[in-house]
Amino acid sequence: MLEKKHILVGVTGGIAAYKIPLLVRELKKEGADVRVVMTGAAKEFVTPLTLSTLSGHEVVTGMFPSSAEGNGSGTWHIEMSRWADMMIIAPATANLVARLAHGEADDAVTTLALAASCPIVVSPSMDVDMWNHSLTQTNVRILRETGYVVLPPEEGELASGLKGPGRMPEVHTLLGAIRDVARNLHRDLQKKKLLITAGPTYEPIDPVRFIGNRSSGKMGFALAAAAAQRGAEVTLLTGSVTLPTPRHVRRIDVETSDDMYREVMKYRTGKHAIIMAAAVADFTPLKKVPKKIKKHELGNAAMTVELVPTRDILAELAPRKGNTLLVGFALETHNEIEFARRKMREKKLDLVVINNPLKPGAGFGSETNVVTILNKRGKTEKFGRMTKFDVANIILDRVVKLL
Repeated sequence: MLEKKHILVGVTGGIAAYKIPLLVRELKKEGADVRVVMTGAAKEFVTPLTLSTLSGHEVVTGMFPSSAEGNGSGTWHIEMSRWADMMIIAPATANLVARLAHGEADDAVTTLALAASCPIVVSPSMDVDMWNHSLTQTNVRILRETGYVVLPPEEGELASGLKGPGRMPEVHTLLGAIRDVARNLHRDLQKKKLLITAGPTYEPIDPVRFIGNRSSGKMGFALAAAAAQRGAEVTLLTGSVTLPTPRHVRRIDVETSDDMYREVMKYRTGKHAIIMAAAVADFTPLKKVPKKIKKHELGNAAMTVELVPTRDILAELAPRKGNTLLVGFALETHNEIEFARRKMREKKLDLVVINNPLKPGAGFGSETNVVTILNKRGKTEKFGRMTKFDVANIILDRVVKLL
């Protein structure tokens, strides 16, 4: 699985760094070409000489490596990041996790992580209280949502003498995670341009109130992250969400269904595939009141909001799609297959992804999804509960075949 793979290993200043020489040796035994970068603190736990001897390459330990360590130029981080098929950062201290989550690049490891377009595995290792801290958990969530693969730490006795989660997994577990990433290491969307929509639209009633839906945008963002990892040039149009932008994705924020329509029509040209994962509102208020509606002005009278249908973006794309692959989503609570077939026929879709929010693991805001994929030949594929990132790759597998 790892034969001839280019793997960067980033080492930071945690006691678990003593395991990294064993990891490098095992990666080499499996045929990988390994290069190591270290923070200054990491040198307090394991020597560059040890890792250089085991990897067969000089170890980069600073922002300005010598010609022996890097290439002697100021673009060493770009060249090394492009060389890599994947990167693993282990151990990843609480400090490193925080700096990664906020896009800092003040040492060799974070600089390479920010420059790299390859998949990055992060293995946090720290004391139990640091791991459980709400800020650390927020930083971990940001990394996962941005597209990093974060391995959960194991529970056990820690260097402090405390017990709990915080231990870096053993070498065989790290190897398994690296193999899993390598198994899904596709660059089959290189030179392909994708337009992906995500999230809800908000239809204003007045300046402070709106009609919306429960979409979190996570499915669309997972598609964007997965497509970018597979080499695609991704434009992501998103409604109002609180998600960080996936790595190497161009993001454009919209609010209303009219905004989404305008941006889709603007960016649709020249795309190999358009994946419409956004939950665009079906209805919008007929009248938008320019001032906040005051409750006391209504007295005890009922407030009536008259709704009209929004523009059907998919339907308007259909006659203009040309050779562009068009993928739609069907969120249904009953008769899913029947409604999806109708949607595919009426809107000339190449694929329809069907999901029912009432199924366990497929609700709004969930980290997982349960989908059925329908193609133009009428074939349906049903999948069990899995992470939205895994669902995204399954969808993209079908897109690649059709392209």
